[in-house]
Amino acid sequence: MSEQQQEQAEQGVGEFTLATPVSAEPTAPRTSTAPEPDARWELPHGFAHVYLGEGNQAITRPVVMADGFDLGRSELEWLYAGLDGGAYPLLSELRRRGRDVILLGFEERSASLLDNADAAIAAILRTRAEQLGDTRLTVGGFSMGGLVTRYALAKLETQRMDHRTAVYFSYDTPHRGAVVPVGLQAFSHFIPVPNPFARQMNSPAARQMLWRHFNPVTGDAAIAVERTQFLTALSKVGGWPTVPRRLALANGRGDGTGLAIPPGETALKVERIFPGTTFHTQAQGKDIVVAELRRRFPPAEKTILTSDFPEFDGAPGGTLRSYGILADMLRRFGAAIDLRHEHICFVPTVSALAIRDLDQQKDLYAAVDDLDPDESEADDFLCSSDTTAHTAITPELGAWLLDRLPD
Repeated sequence: MSEQQQEQAEQGVGEFTLATPVSAEPTAPRTSTAPEPDARWELPHGFAHVYLGEGNQAITRPVVMADGFDLGRSELEWLYAGLDGGAYPLLSELRRRGRDVILLGFEERSASLLDNADAAIAAILRTRAEQLGDTRLTVGGFSMGGLVTRYALAKLETQRMDHRTAVYFSYDTPHRGAVVPVGLQAFSHFIPVPNPFARQMNSPAARQMLWRHFNPVTGDAAIAVERTQFLTALSKVGGWPTVPRRLALANGRGDGTGLAIPPGETALKVERIFPGTTFHTQAQGKDIVVAELRRRFPPAEKTILTSDFPEFDGAPGGTLRSYGILADMLRRFGAAIDLRHEHICFVPTVSALAIRDLDQQKDLYAAVDDLDPDESEADDFLCSSDTTAHTAITPELGAWLLDRLPD
């Protein structure tokens, strides 16, 4: 590889994002399995596709489901395919039971959750207005979508507006924060040109949802101002909707068992481009090295440290191919890759269930099954029996949710 090719590679490697798996457009060509929607709605900051249940001529037994986090406009055909094309065909099963599916998308998935909540509010009110019959709504979302709809319902209640929602659900939603390794966040800004990965990591939604955010200006990893502002706004509307029954589902296990990822190990090492760049799994302690970043064009080196972090990468929770996604892109540009930990925790179980905070090791690794269920801010919840990918629709989780929808 010539120097010119290496320079182009270092500039181009950021053309990817860490996507919510169920809504991500596949990297390999395949045909979407989404049917044509029965209606399309344009909404403030978003839009929705309506799929009527079997035998329904109009919206009768509605389930509003919000998309998750990524960069750019929602791709609802891929969201439909992702929710329906796995081990449990969630949308087909809903429609077979006579439920009407309203998929909610956003014009910009990385925009502020407060802005995207306007789309959720509009979708809820339009559903209510067009519905025939008196079945109360189910409203919720996947990953970020669970936070957006949580805020939307709570805001409607503070405005004394009847949302007619009986069940709110969140599916592997980061109620207490999501985790992208600080070294990966820093690497997005170490790439020598503006790139989609950096835009995603520094987006309003990322700064609101991440437990700790890497600030590319100061080089610090801390609670973002936007996260504090979002939590304050959420508190002002009561924190949660109080009228519907609140359900929470987690892709992580509930027995305190996470991934077999020892702290402080090499997770990913790179050669040929960004030669010598190394990412380490998160360890506890002061001034812990989580990444050593090196590039040639222009030459630069940076060591990324954390202090007082628990061991996130192996924690119980829904997983994301965080290092695997980056490794795929680096290989595409000619890098030599030593990838040792492809999947790591993204949304800890305790965050998805709103039952413990993430600051302490003992809470992050708590055996939820042994805790008092009343510690959760949800009325009912379910953890996955096995560690599964973030937002993966499994028969266990999907059937549990459907069995708890309003009559």
